[in-house]
Amino acid sequence: MSDEERKIIISRVSEYRQDESGQYQRVPVSPVNRWLTYAILIPVVAIMIVLGIFFFAAFLALLAVAILVVGTRFWWLRRKYENSMQHPGDANRQAETDQTVIIEDAQIIEETEARNEQKKH
Repeated sequence: MSDEERKIIISRVSEYRQDESGQYQRVPVSPVNRWLTYAILIPVVAIMIVLGIFFFAAFLALLAVAILVVGTRFWWLRRKYENSMQHPGDANRQAETDQTVIIEDAQIIEETEARNEQKKH
């Protein structure tokens, strides 16, 4: 490939040409090419905007669901914590309602202790 062919390729890529005085001047673009470029770019930009709006909306929906799940979890933990921090007068009532659970746990412990003592003897 000769130097002249390289100059032409470089000139077409950069859209600038060097004239006899050594100054670079921009190559004029035909109006048909300019309008053809606009006709192609407008639908592409419109499609990109629509896709951007769609994905942004999907991201916001996922963010809202995540906030809802985390908020519900914190509400549940706070409610559980507040129920555990009851007034002393409520402790007797709580003990009465949990009495069966305490008895069942005590029975299991007693049975386990009895079995361990039988194995030792």
